[in-house]
Amino acid sequence: MTLLANIGTKAQYNAHTWCNPVNLDYTYAIFDSDKNISYRSGADPAVVEFRGGYYMFVTRSMGYWYSADLRNWRFIHPEKWYFQGSNAPAAHNYKDSVLYVTGDPSGAMSVLYTDNPIKGDWKATPAILHNLQDPGLFIDDDGEAYMFWGSSNVYPIRGRKLDRNRRFLPAGDVVELFGIDMDRHGWERFGENHADTVLSGYIEGPWMTKHNSRYYLTYGAPGTEFNVYADGVYVAEHPLGPYVYAPNNPVSYKPGGFMNGAGHGSIVRAVDGSYWHFATMAISSNMNWERRIAMFPTYFDKDGLMYSNTAFGDYPHYAPNHPRKGEFTGWMLLSYKKPVKASSVKDGFDASRIVDENAKTFWVAQVNDDNQWLEIDLETMGRVHAIQLNYHDYQSDIYGKVPGLFHRYTIEGSVDGINWLMLADKSENYTDVPNDYVELAMPAEVRFIRFKSIHAPMNNLAISGLRIFGVGSGKVPAAVRRLEARRMADRRDALIRWEARDNVQGYNVRWGIAPDKLYSSWLVYDVNELELKSLTIDQEYYVSVEAFNENGVSVRSKTIKIE
Repeated sequence: MTLLANIGTKAQYNAHTWCNPVNLDYTYAIFDSDKNISYRSGADPAVVEFRGGYYMFVTRSMGYWYSADLRNWRFIHPEKWYFQGSNAPAAHNYKDSVLYVTGDPSGAMSVLYTDNPIKGDWKATPAILHNLQDPGLFIDDDGEAYMFWGSSNVYPIRGRKLDRNRRFLPAGDVVELFGIDMDRHGWERFGENHADTVLSGYIEGPWMTKHNSRYYLTYGAPGTEFNVYADGVYVAEHPLGPYVYAPNNPVSYKPGGFMNGAGHGSIVRAVDGSYWHFATMAISSNMNWERRIAMFPTYFDKDGLMYSNTAFGDYPHYAPNHPRKGEFTGWMLLSYKKPVKASSVKDGFDASRIVDENAKTFWVAQVNDDNQWLEIDLETMGRVHAIQLNYHDYQSDIYGKVPGLFHRYTIEGSVDGINWLMLADKSENYTDVPNDYVELAMPAEVRFIRFKSIHAPMNNLAISGLRIFGVGSGKVPAAVRRLEARRMADRRDALIRWEARDNVQGYNVRWGIAPDKLYSSWLVYDVNELELKSLTIDQEYYVSVEAFNENGVSVRSKTIKIE
């Protein structure tokens, strides 16, 4: 095997893949500045297509992002915007003539509009809509406008018709559409792994998607800070209902892996007709509202069921402009729990945390200078295709949208740990890349990986994940055997077990309402069982499990019914 040299310099220009979380120059929150808690956050994404490009509006971001391809995003400082940023914003493209946005943090808001979002010369309709939290604006093909809203553990999602010709003033009564129903829907229960039996879950963030003349109103639950934050959907024949609960809910669910959560998002129809769900992921390390953005391919099956594919959802997938768009690349994690050496350690935050596949844990260097490094021993040779570098905020002391932030670093590879060649050269990078993802222009066969920091903008150099993706040189695991699945006395819960296999990192559990509709998944490391608490009490379910390691993914087990 050979090491391919100097391949990193063009990687960012030749990339055909992406890896969640999406690498945005996330804004630093000011919400907890009075407590001296500094962290980046991005949540509640509203993504729309407008005149062939894409715009992403994100909570408290002091602006928004533009992309030509749904993969590379550029921040826009608009001429006019909310002083403290929007909150859970809504956006709608009306016939490529006007882009509408709303989302005032106060809950009392005008509808903003522009025909030039790159410039950002937003104007406000001379009318105020009151008591709106998490608004969702929708204009139907016939020009009729509707507002949906809701963010509560008590009140339901509501809707109302608006008069677009009269400054979006209310034109009808408020209609209560649907509320949270935790007694029936296990996934709507509060807490990590839906374990809280006291507090009521939140229902929030409605977003309307029209497909084949049907109205799909998605909503987030049960809480943004939890690994089980997800989006469900109700379906109707009219924007104001009546709505029917989709049997395969939640339709976007990612409770396992490096970074969890896939809720309170939006669905954008790309120019080629494909659908993409942008959602909120949780870090919740510095505080509960520390979040990131994810993108998942979204589909409608032959029966009209909507679903997002979140399987291996924070591994590399083919980008929207690739012929295999949305598909998993098959590039596995070569770095999981591998030995790590570091230049220094501060406050006991040791370097093993960068390979534990947990975004909440992190390494901190003793000082933040250009003498800090990390070295991972992959233990065997592997073919590296991509690298994701996730910085973490540890006592960063940065607040708001600060101009001029940037990260500079290099990542090298080696066969013997002595002779090093460049894989990713960001030594001249002057952009802000807190979750940087580099796809190598050509794969490199190496055993050792070395990261060298040149500049990081925070007070302390901290990294939560240096994730090395590729294909190992060993064998793919054998198929899972002896799969068992039974529902508990509480039919919202099920216990799924299988025989542990040798030479595995973990397992991907897939389940759904029929053997050919295993649309949901949960990735687990190092264990061979899963307590699944996200079922609907009167719905049948089926399950299959696949094993994986750094060499690939096994064939799926036999699909069985959860009895």
